[in-house]
Amino acid sequence: MRFLLYPCLFAAVFFCSSSAGAASTRFSRSHRPPWAGPVAFSEVIHVGGAAIRIDFRPGNFDLPRRDIVKWVDTAAQAVSLYYGGFPVPRARVLIVSGTDERGVLSGTTWGGVDGYPAFTRMRLGQHTTQQELANDWTMTHEFVHTAFPSQAPNHHWIEEGLATYIEPIARAQLGTQSTQTVWGEMLRGMPQGEPALQGDGLDNTHTWASTYWSGALFCLMADVAIREKTHDRRGLQDALRAIVSAGGTINRDWPLTKALAVGDRATGTSVLIDLYGKMGKGPDPVALNALWKQLGVSFRNGEVVFNSHAPLARIRESITTPGLPGTSSRH
Repeated sequence: MRFLLYPCLFAAVFFCSSSAGAASTRFSRSHRPPWAGPVAFSEVIHVGGAAIRIDFRPGNFDLPRRDIVKWVDTAAQAVSLYYGGFPVPRARVLIVSGTDERGVLSGTTWGGVDGYPAFTRMRLGQHTTQQELANDWTMTHEFVHTAFPSQAPNHHWIEEGLATYIEPIARAQLGTQSTQTVWGEMLRGMPQGEPALQGDGLDNTHTWASTYWSGALFCLMADVAIREKTHDRRGLQDALRAIVSAGGTINRDWPLTKALAVGDRATGTSVLIDLYGKMGKGPDPVALNALWKQLGVSFRNGEVVFNSHAPLARIRESITTPGLPGTSSRH
């Protein structure tokens, strides 16, 4: 199960546990499961080999429904491109209107709900604009969650870290976000993940910043290390595609070490297991400034600039280079 929780939000109305990859959630008498309730409109899109059902709760939007469906479709295309196909064969997305609000308000994804390997609930403000949907990262973030097995609470950092790291890269590979934006977000965000790596490690630090950005920093370090060891022939993307191919998706419960081992076999390295051994349980500070210099990325006068002569510039470029495009159709 994945819960996209902004720092100011907490899902206090439910308690969550997972068993055999299924969503097993206890709700109070006054709250029904978020996947239950009336549906006013449905449409099925086919993206990356998957059928994705988009349901709309009764409610109003200023935008036509087709624009919201296109927003979901584009996010699914980005994730399908990154993983070489949509991670699960069937998924359901429930769109809920926030009366008199605007923007993408929240997203939550569960595994194994009512016959769907993945179920995502998205809350959109009634007055959300087309530009706000175009700039949104949340829908892609939620779809990335479908592509990794469910984890124990102390490993929540890998679930959110992967989604935080992959979302902007997947959008850049699709061409809906610039590489400058991707690396600008990393330059600004990754330092928030350093305290956990200077203290008790990823498994033992549970602040918002450590869950999202320490996990993302683990992913960046892994991606660079795999590419260095394989002379840029393999990357984290190959490891994650292998995990999905082996059945490691949100509706399955795997130990973290099993997933990492599958990924390592796909790249012919031991990077993921070794890096977890160093960063998981105790301090393992990252020399971020030195890493940015090696990758050839920095801020200059508030703008992201690239150094094509940096030692790891080719690796930086490879991280956001797209693979084979996915296909999409609607009915």
